[in-house]
Amino acid sequence: MFKNIYSPILLLVLIFTSCEAELEKAPLDQFSSETFWQDENDALLALTGVYRGTMTLNTSVNMNDWWSYTGLMWLDLATDDGFDRRGVNSPVHKLTNGTNTASNGFVSSAWETSYKKIARSNDFLNNIQEVPMEENKIARFSSEVRAIRAWQYFNLAQYFGDVPLVKEAITIEEANSMPRMPKQQVMQFVIDELKASVDALPTHAELPGEERGRLTRQAVLSFLGRALLAEKDYPEAAVVYEDIIGFGENFIDPDYESLFWEEGENSDEIIFSTQYVADEGANAMYQHTFPAVLGGWHFINPLADLVMAYEFDDGTPFSYTDPRYDPANEAANRDPRLGYTVLFNGESLRDTGHRYITHPDSSSSPDQLGAGKQATQSGYGIQKRMDFNYSGGLRNSGANIAVVRYAEILLSYLEAKLEAGDAIDQALLDATINKVRGRASVDMPPVTVTDPTQLRKVLRNERRIELAFEGIHYWDLLRWETAETELNADFYGAPFPNATRMQKKDGQTDPYNRWYVMSRNFRPQVDYLWPIPQTEVNINPNLEQNPGY
Repeated sequence: MFKNIYSPILLLVLIFTSCEAELEKAPLDQFSSETFWQDENDALLALTGVYRGTMTLNTSVNMNDWWSYTGLMWLDLATDDGFDRRGVNSPVHKLTNGTNTASNGFVSSAWETSYKKIARSNDFLNNIQEVPMEENKIARFSSEVRAIRAWQYFNLAQYFGDVPLVKEAITIEEANSMPRMPKQQVMQFVIDELKASVDALPTHAELPGEERGRLTRQAVLSFLGRALLAEKDYPEAAVVYEDIIGFGENFIDPDYESLFWEEGENSDEIIFSTQYVADEGANAMYQHTFPAVLGGWHFINPLADLVMAYEFDDGTPFSYTDPRYDPANEAANRDPRLGYTVLFNGESLRDTGHRYITHPDSSSSPDQLGAGKQATQSGYGIQKRMDFNYSGGLRNSGANIAVVRYAEILLSYLEAKLEAGDAIDQALLDATINKVRGRASVDMPPVTVTDPTQLRKVLRNERRIELAFEGIHYWDLLRWETAETELNADFYGAPFPNATRMQKKDGQTDPYNRWYVMSRNFRPQVDYLWPIPQTEVNINPNLEQNPGY
């Protein structure tokens, strides 16, 4: 959705319903497709409907769009960065704990919402050419929708592997017999579509303020870069990222913290974001993520593994045995992004008059660790994206959700150059990773290592902390094929030395006095792909199930 044309009518227009398999498009709910496409205004409404897809404006806990907060932030809860407060039986946790099945609701939602958005896209592309509009507008509208459709297929291919590739509106009978196309062919379609979509779009600087939320050249090239990284075509990915950088229209914002609040949502660091409007098209992110003391449900619980990933402020790796480490103030002497990302026990919640008390012995706090209900399950909360001074209803936030930032572009460009085998020098480091680390509110020491093996480790950690809870880390672990190592372990939360009440694994006290959260058991032969939803397999026997399910 883009804010300037959002109105309640969009809640009614272009809503597709599913007759049987999600691959098939049912008639429009409120308008006849034969009579709707009359003028440019109709086309603009339809375009907005494609952008919105099936994104819900209430408190749905399942993934309802790859660009919603549930489709971005929730994925990190399946990693070593975070834990889903709902517990080990939550559908997100099951993605990586060795118990995922074809009946997982999160997986089914991802499949369903993707194909519904594809159906809308196909319908749009089938009709737009007949609308009396200027050719350049038809080209632009069509390019936006082709890129949106390609993004659905990108995610389907990344998480499900081989999937049906539907490029036109199809009948129920066709939907119920569609075979899966090889992942390589789907990804080639994604790459070709994204390449074909770029030229008809405005650049970031050319996009009028009232059109924020619509795709630009930089946004589509960003998606293309991700696709090429996924396919390990590093030389071409480097060229794409060079193109984005070459526009000279995006910059690293000096203020990391407010970049994720409403006041920073128009920063030139943000290349693409999902748009929301309070009272008309709001999101419920704060309801899901605020601590219990502010009436939130505390879904996101950062883990100690993420906290450990942040260096000391002189650029040296963190260690629990370092004298600079303070269990009562873990953000002290650390990379400032730690304090901007993670909420710690005892912190004041800005101007609300409340404090975040999670100590397991503090029975009077609604955020007491291990207390159940909406309390933290790790002792940590999320600070990033959380404007605790927000005074509206927790389900009525107009805060945008950043999908792609320029920081990702710079880090991805360095990765592409590194993995392509190109020589890495200090100038390249200073133009990429050190611009990210060097923003005024972070000001971390520059990276100087150029050895490929050492730099790969440094760069991957930088991606993890810079992009935490932005829907990137889980995908990174899968494409790097490191999930089987990183997600086969025990995971802990905050340290509470001398606490009377502590959760331990098998009765063993953690050497760093941390609260035991859970263990993951990622299955390398199974969990790199999600299962095809069983409901879809039951309808269409040609949808062969992924191995292990």
